[in-house]
Parts: sequence; structure tokens; C-alpha cells
Amino acid sequence: MFLSNTNHEEDQPCHLKLADPSIPLGKNLPLYDEPAQRYCPAGVYEIVTLESGEKKFQINAQNCVHCKTCDIKDPAQNINWIAPEGTGGPNYPNM
Repeated sequence: MFLSNTNHEEDQPCHLKLADPSIPLGKNLPLYDEPAQRYCPAGVYEIVTLESGEKKFQINAQNCVHCKTCDIKDPAQNINWIAPEGTGGPNYPNM
């Protein structure tokens, strides 16, 4: 992520949206062990276990390198990647 020079504004709305928030834990976790936590090269998606023992699907959008892998590889096609606001995103100076 460091090499991509990704920059997101702190108060920017999340550019990664779930069509149905129940799918990651209700369908993808039991069937596929939630593949989003493995196919994302920047570690944007993770399953977090809360102190109560309850599991939560967490999106760390600030880590996103805008490769759109999640939009393509999600088995339920539940993740919708949209372009972030303003000038946010990766800056590959040597390309």
C-alpha cells in the first residue's frame, strides 16, 4: 500500500458499498470462509470478533488501492466499488 501513494480524505464517505450487508457473515463466511479477506491485496476486508464473541464484517476503505478486485471476485457480487471523491486514490509516479 505504501508504494501506491494512496491518499484518501479522512471525512470522505466510503466508496465500497455492500448491496446486502447480511451476505458476508450470513452466506460467504459459512460457505467460503469469507474470501474477501484473502483476495483483496490491500487487506481492506476483514472479519473482526468483538469482545462479546459476535463477528463483524469490517471494511477498511482507507487501505483501498482501487484495483476493483472486490467488485469482480466477490462470489455473491455484493460489493459495489465506486470511484472515490476528489483526488483520492493511488498515485503511481513511475508509470
